[in-house]
Amino acid sequence: MKKVILLSLLILTICSGVYQNIYAQNANTSAALNKEEQKVMDYIDANMPRAIALLKESVNINSGTLNIAGVKKVGEIFAREFEKANFKTQWISMPDSLRRAGHLVATTGFNNEAVVNNNPKRKKLFLIGHLDTVFEPDMPANPFTMLNDSTATGQGVNDMKGGDVVMIIALQALHAQGLLKDADIIAYLTGDEEHAANPREISRGDFIERAKQTDIALAFEGASGLNSVATARRGASGWSLNVKGKTGHSAGVFSPNAGYGAIYEAARIVNEFRVQLSTEKYLTFNPGVFIGGSEMNYDAAKSTGTAIGKTNIISPAVIVTGDLRFLTEEQKINARKKMSAIVANNLAGTKATIKFTDGIPSMAPTEGNNKLLEVISGVTKDMGLGVTMAGDPGSRGAGDISYIAAYVDCIDGLGASGKGAHAPGETINLKELPFLIKRAALTIYRLSK
Repeated sequence: MKKVILLSLLILTICSGVYQNIYAQNANTSAALNKEEQKVMDYIDANMPRAIALLKESVNINSGTLNIAGVKKVGEIFAREFEKANFKTQWISMPDSLRRAGHLVATTGFNNEAVVNNNPKRKKLFLIGHLDTVFEPDMPANPFTMLNDSTATGQGVNDMKGGDVVMIIALQALHAQGLLKDADIIAYLTGDEEHAANPREISRGDFIERAKQTDIALAFEGASGLNSVATARRGASGWSLNVKGKTGHSAGVFSPNAGYGAIYEAARIVNEFRVQLSTEKYLTFNPGVFIGGSEMNYDAAKSTGTAIGKTNIISPAVIVTGDLRFLTEEQKINARKKMSAIVANNLAGTKATIKFTDGIPSMAPTEGNNKLLEVISGVTKDMGLGVTMAGDPGSRGAGDISYIAAYVDCIDGLGASGKGAHAPGETINLKELPFLIKRAALTIYRLSK
């Protein structure tokens, strides 16, 4: 009990200091908010100790993607909190063959179409989080720990249990003021965002179908500070290069009979990818595995392989696998065409083929996304935090929101802020956390009212 009291006092002290620093220059901030919005702000201030306690509770449960029991336990904790905001919760199970825990869905509304249709400005919202982290049980433990008065560490504290807490406390604040009575909101927390199961038609099928019932998706992946959100995210796909060549004594390499061998041809192709495509903005392609030799084996399922070779033998085979990241479908398609043309222009005595595999689609920049940015920027200006800008799409990888970006307007990056996501010592910025919860609450309110 003493520890809880001390932690609560610490959080209140942190929040008080931040308010003095930020709001001292924005004395008229409250005038920009209506009475309901100001009550929401006050609720969040009063409940920050509880928000930190919820964060600590969830972080201290390992929920690596493959830890099915751990993911479900975190789901139970967050389901309890959604129900406090009068959301109905449901667990979406996955087939045993997928070896994944499943997903948590929390819903309010969707039972008063007449009201919705009479107010075209009011939108149905799809809120996105995830329960899993990259930290599996066999990795070193990193429980929730305060590092100083403004920073805490822990597995998934930022990515994205902190983001889940932002979402949940924002919804509880709105519910406490009676501001969700006519709202239509689906909150969907996936259990395998960090390592989505295949086939995606199953692991993301329900996710996509529910999103299609809504107008706007707001995702709570990590925030880049108080004044930036993501209006676009790059997609991710894969490629596999298979090169064959004539084998023989190395003394004959480059000759008309022997040709250049598979390793030279693979090197030419990969380097030509770099030469022709590496300067295109938001387009990247990384060879992750490059295996060749006089004898070679590759296990695609495990991304491992072995090779045997002698310097006096021309290599007859090479396998190269890599990823391809892009901002739009058009950019992906054009890149694949150029790569295929490079692969087809073979050196003497060699033959190469390339196969492409789709992964996560991109969240392309759209006018609808930009209009959402305007709403969020209005929120931060009224909070006294200034204008919100679109972040650099190249700074983010792919995420769950990308699966539905073709169907609804999207914003990401509404979660917690911090550093070192996916690495030991991941941290959360506790000074910014209250303001990010407030930003989320006001954004949800203004879009759904």
